[in-house]
Amino acid sequence: MSCETDARVVEVQRRALEANEEQAARLRNRFAAAGTLVVNLISSPGSGKTTLLEATVRRLGASLRCGVLEGDVATERDADRIRALGVPAHQILTGGACHLDARLVERGLDEAAFGELDVLFIENVGNLICPTNYDLGEDFKVALLSVAEGDDKPFKYPAIFSRAEVTVVTKADLLPHLPFDLDAVRERVGTLRPGGTFLVTSATTGDGVDAWCGLIEARLRAKRNG
Repeated sequence: MSCETDARVVEVQRRALEANEEQAARLRNRFAAAGTLVVNLISSPGSGKTTLLEATVRRLGASLRCGVLEGDVATERDADRIRALGVPAHQILTGGACHLDARLVERGLDEAAFGELDVLFIENVGNLICPTNYDLGEDFKVALLSVAEGDDKPFKYPAIFSRAEVTVVTKADLLPHLPFDLDAVRERVGTLRPGGTFLVTSATTGDGVDAWCGLIEARLRAKRNG
């Protein structure tokens, strides 16, 4: 590939990101006017995003109006799992794209017609790279890391762990069975995102889920109190 072609590709990417930023700003204004807290969950495939969301809406669904946008390349399986719990969910199928963007989120919201929500969870496409640069109008990003993935992920994928305000370690019930250095991960994430929140959870045992839900409730109160 020539230098001229490289420059064109970079320019196209820059324009795409700029257009996304403009649409994300409109979404952020929309969410602010509605008083809706928006959480963008990003991780590798199989980290347990949907399972954590199931545990979350079970705890919060009785007191808060929750909705979920599910991003995937294909199938409605994740949205079906959330809907089975009585929580509205809408599947966004990207048709091969490795991330959600603000345009897809806005279209998904219009199609879903959730009505008034206290919290909107966006489960991004399973990927630690592509979703990182795309603002979806969220209040904050959450990076999930399962203990089955290995403790080297933060330094291998520093962009997402530095941009995510919250890192959630999942499947902690497997810690006794896997060579996962939790203290090292905590230190590495702290290096990449000083002052960020670090949580350890297991949706299977329930450990850490109350702390996670408490964070969501606290962030919602803070948003509405200005």
